[in-house]
Amino acid sequence: MAGAASALFLLDIKGRVLVWRDFRGDVSAGQAEKFFTKLIEKEGDPESQDPVVYDNGVTYMFIQHNNVFLMIATRQNCNAASIILFLHRVVDVFKHYFEELEEESLRDNFVVVYELLDEMMDFGYPQYTEAKILSEFIKTDAYRMEVNQRPPMAVTNAVSWRMEGIRYKKNEVFLDVVESVNILVNSNGQIIRSEVVGALKMRTYLSGMPECKLGLNDRVLLEAQGRSTKGKAIDLDDIKFHQCVRLTRFENDRTISFIPPDGSFDLMTYRLSTQVKPLIWVEAQIERHSRSRIEIMVKTRSQFKERSTATNVEIELPVPSDATNPNIRTSMGSATYAPEHDALLWKIKSFPGGKEYLMRAEFSLPSVIAEDALPDRKAPIRVKFEIPYFTVSGIQVRYLKIIEKSAYQALPWVRYITMAGEYELRLI
Repeated sequence: MAGAASALFLLDIKGRVLVWRDFRGDVSAGQAEKFFTKLIEKEGDPESQDPVVYDNGVTYMFIQHNNVFLMIATRQNCNAASIILFLHRVVDVFKHYFEELEEESLRDNFVVVYELLDEMMDFGYPQYTEAKILSEFIKTDAYRMEVNQRPPMAVTNAVSWRMEGIRYKKNEVFLDVVESVNILVNSNGQIIRSEVVGALKMRTYLSGMPECKLGLNDRVLLEAQGRSTKGKAIDLDDIKFHQCVRLTRFENDRTISFIPPDGSFDLMTYRLSTQVKPLIWVEAQIERHSRSRIEIMVKTRSQFKERSTATNVEIELPVPSDATNPNIRTSMGSATYAPEHDALLWKIKSFPGGKEYLMRAEFSLPSVIAEDALPDRKAPIRVKFEIPYFTVSGIQVRYLKIIEKSAYQALPWVRYITMAGEYELRLI
């Protein structure tokens, strides 16, 4: 980070200071009032709703969580993105300690809050933001003196995200490759937005300080090794790693090498902006038989290979707000009318690839509408689903090696799943 923070403020919803911590002595507590005045001035301007405010030589960077503003003031040229990220980490740590971050939880835990801020930032520079590590030496109960109390090894160690001395009877690693498909289809059936957002989610139960190496079917790596990439390799965009990954090693030879934290974490996220064929397609037709009756015919089909099966499929179709007396028939699954959402919910527990199912629904419309009345704004059809053992991108884990000095045998488990993200079809 280029510059250092001068002070950190925690404010209530009216701008009153709940907690403030001065790190460099070059700003005063009165800066909070100046910041809140500038924030109120910006409220009327929708184009200036950014998380950075500058006033008279002081830069204020802030986020809001529930009824609390977290704000950092600085006179130096700081990296705004890193400061905002730090504030989000502060929120995560407070939620770990207090279950929820709000004004009441701060007032009940002033002592712990100041202890945490002292450990998380020193002289304006971020330090330890891992809640698990902080909880090893900052307890939520009353402070008790202990003879020869030492800080955890993780604080004095280069690997700040993992404690030493961890032991498990059974050493296991669970790796989930989870991909979310975001699709938007217009009323003409054309795809106007399509992307895949993926994450490698890990749960590690490993003893000691293991070194893990992960190999993917990454095109750059396979070509560098002189291997054939025909039909197997993929191009990953916008890759973001957990802090445990050695970035220099990845940049040099595309090897993902890391000492994992204990427990659950996201090892890596990525995005593919390639055109994706909708995995579940929905067609809907609406017929108004009279002013008082409407009929909806829906056809859905799965557009993936027969060996895969989608589970927990849920199709939400908008219906008029005054619809009553539903009469619904489906060729598969069950459909119910949800008047609180003005929608028809069609649920299919198991939807194999290459299949097609139908639904027909009739509703009464008691409201009288003028002939020249403007049509209601139509909501899109929303689809939810999960497809286990399947990825849209074709990403594959080629190997997951675990190396530890005691040479124990560890069991790696890998599974793949694709699910619907923002999956909308504006077809009605």
